[in-house]
Formats: sequence, structure tokens, C-alpha cells
Amino acid sequence: MDVDADRHPVCNRAISGTPRGRAGLKLLLIEDDADLAHWLTRALASSPAGERPRVEWADDARLGASRLAAERFDCVVLDLQLPGMSGMDFLRRMRAGDDRTPVLVLTASGGLDQRVAALMGGADDFLAKPFAIEELEARLHALVRRSRGGDQPRLRCGDLSYDLASRRFQLAGQDLALTPREHAALRALIQRSGEPVSKRELADRVFEGESDAGPDAIEVVIHRLRKKLVASGVAIATSRGLGYLLSDAPFVPGADTSRSDPDAG
Repeated sequence: MDVDADRHPVCNRAISGTPRGRAGLKLLLIEDDADLAHWLTRALASSPAGERPRVEWADDARLGASRLAAERFDCVVLDLQLPGMSGMDFLRRMRAGDDRTPVLVLTASGGLDQRVAALMGGADDFLAKPFAIEELEARLHALVRRSRGGDQPRLRCGDLSYDLASRRFQLAGQDLALTPREHAALRALIQRSGEPVSKRELADRVFEGESDAGPDAIEVVIHRLRKKLVASGVAIATSRGLGYLLSDAPFVPGADTSRSDPDAG
């Protein structure tokens, strides 16, 4: 027997931060490809958009870290493949120092594992090369609008919280260790707290680009997540015929039938 969403309360949504309200748009570009950096700088500076960004360029992560420590930027555009300190190391150190400047990651690889690793490491958005300048610009402006509207919120369900800036889950104040697939599934559920997420939609989020993943593979991921949430105040409930959702009701050990769950939709 599963935890039934019809008989248990569901979670509340995000806790918002305080508006910062700064004007201007200044970007830090950390990219070792000089040709790409010059093209991006020129393209963004000549943008027809109302707020043209001022771009400062650093060709390695250490120089970028020094610039970020000395000045305030609205957004960081970060390449992952950098000489010396990698982009991922730069990102982890930045977030460990509680710097919440929005970060958009650029990389030549768009694979699921790398996207998840970048987001879990603290990135706010991800764009694979090659890309259209219009899409990059739109994503940058969206990131800056969100950051100006308030500090990055935490999503919360009972004892479980998800920090949108660091991309980390905590359970009762302690970091929750998750695989990339578990992280993708739990993130989809907490972002839609109070609403069921169908098995098919979860599978699309978790196994994106993996054609060999069977339709019931998501049940294994849900089963493992339920085991990690046992003894907490949070459970993954089944909304019959609609899918899964997070619930504030505790999960009862031995009640998981997620491996053969026709009610999940």
C-alpha cells in the first residue's frame, strides 16, 4: 500500500527573499576562447534590447574569481573547460563563499549528467554550445530579472528544503546525498509541491535523452527516494491516476509498492 495523497496534506511552496532593486547590467564572462569572448562581447553590446550589458572578460577562473571579489556583477557567464581551475571548481568555491550572483554555464557538452552536475554545483542556468545569441541574451535577462526581484528562495516541504541558488537538498538541516537521477526527480516534485507529477513527465525529466530507459524505470528512482526519506516528515505520495507528489505525511516502512504502481499515471 502506498501513501495516498487523498488522505495526507501536501507541501507549501517557496519562501521568497528580499528585493535588491539595483539598476544597470554588468556581466562577468569567464571564457578561455578569445575569439568566442570577443564575439560575445560585441554581440551583447550591440543588442537591440533596452538594457545592453557591459561585459568584462576573464580568460581563466582564477582571474574571474579575483574580478568577482573586487566588483559586483549582475550575472556570471561561465565556461566549464578552463585552464588551471575548472569552471566547476570555480562554481563550487563561489557558492561555498555564499556568493549568490546568478551563473549561466556554457559548455560544449549538453549531456544530462553534466547539466545535472552543473546545476547541483550551483549554476542557475545551462546553455550548450553552439547556441544562438538571442537565446543567451534572453536567458541572461531572465536570470537578472529574477535575481533583482528577490534573493533566491528555498522550496520547502516539511523537513525537506531545496536551495535554488546552490541546487542542494537538505533534510532536517543536513545535506541529502542523491544521485543525479534522484536529484532530478526530487527537484521536479518539490517544484510542483501541491500538484501531482505524472510518471511519464517524471521519466522525461529524469531520463532525458536516454532512449533505452523503459517506461517503468522511474519507479526504481521513486523507490530509492522513498527509502532516503523514511523516518523524515516527508513522503512521496501517490495521487491515484495522476502521479506522484510530495506530502508532509511520514512514509510507513514496508508500504512502498512503487515498483509496480499502476495508480501513478
